[in-house]
Amino acid sequence: MAHKLLIVEDSATIRSLIISTLDAIGDFEFSESESGFEALKILPRGDFDLIITDINMPDINGLELVSFIKKNELYKDIPLFIITTERSTQDVEKGLALGANEYIVKPFKPSVLQEKVLKYLK
Repeated sequence: MAHKLLIVEDSATIRSLIISTLDAIGDFEFSESESGFEALKILPRGDFDLIITDINMPDINGLELVSFIKKNELYKDIPLFIITTERSTQDVEKGLALGANEYIVKPFKPSVLQEKVLKYLK
């Protein structure tokens, strides 16, 4: 059975890159969102195995989205990755403190993303 992933990223190019990177390693069903607000509308419709979000997006940013998801009883146990250009130690610490399981800085190596995803979806 396919793992269900929610990809929250305002760049269609990066969403496509993430999807093609993960398609190469397994059977996945992807839901895509270009904003945090849209992701909040999609979340109740899917039984997601993993969520990947950017930080810098219109309306609700990725950190707000992480905070909401990790405080919600229905979603708090879903592994959540941040993939972003924000690379300061403070940004990384904040993302992880809010509950992100992994923090990956763009540009990322496809093999790193693949390895981390497989680790959580065994």
